[in-house]
Amino acid sequence: MASGDIAHHLVNWTVGSGFWTFDLDTIVMGWIMAAILVITGMVVGAKLQTSTPSGMQNWLEGVVDFIDDLVQGSFPVKDPLIAPMAITVFLWILLMNSMDVIPAYLPGIIAHWFGIPEFRVTPTVNLNTTLGVSITVFLVMIATNLRVKGFSYFKTYLTHPFGIWLFPMNIIMSVIEEITKPLSLGLRLFGNMFAGELVFLLLALLPWWGELVMGTVWSLFESLIIILQAFIFTVLTVVYLGMANMQDH
Repeated sequence: MASGDIAHHLVNWTVGSGFWTFDLDTIVMGWIMAAILVITGMVVGAKLQTSTPSGMQNWLEGVVDFIDDLVQGSFPVKDPLIAPMAITVFLWILLMNSMDVIPAYLPGIIAHWFGIPEFRVTPTVNLNTTLGVSITVFLVMIATNLRVKGFSYFKTYLTHPFGIWLFPMNIIMSVIEEITKPLSLGLRLFGNMFAGELVFLLLALLPWWGELVMGTVWSLFESLIIILQAFIFTVLTVVYLGMANMQDH
């Protein structure tokens, strides 16, 4: 695989042009992962076992308990929105991240069978996905602030952090502080997943035995990164929504 082939595997399947360019592979895979999450939840929910849960129910209950303990242990304020949203964010990002361990050339080969020129199978290596999820979290955070604090929430932009007499500087600092939240969320997830994909592509330049050995080692390491990045994104989501529930800024 030459450098041109590596660049080819970093190209999305798109339609449209300019601002109205849609990455169809990202959209398709994102919706497939969401559908898997919803269908799995429905199937497990329809066959709940209260005595001795096992298999997928046991794993999902472990995730739910873990996130619920994280939320309750972090914030004394009870908000019925935080835990369900955190669980959804964690599982959806975990599923999308997990596509990164699939060899990069396989989706391209399968896509060519159907006449698709390029296909990137991991949605979270696309900045549109990571920023889209982080902006959604940010909008929910703003809505929570308004629900809990009302329009007095905007007063903090005038008084925080330097007091009312420096309100122009306060507005600038507060806006920068708010904007960095979705940016840091989206860029952190994108950067780590994109770097992992690049390593897989570079390993493909090795001889087959080197690619097999190093690819296996990196896949194990990347599996930890996949879980860790989903967890970090979820923790920050809980933190931001929890801060929005606090009466004090």
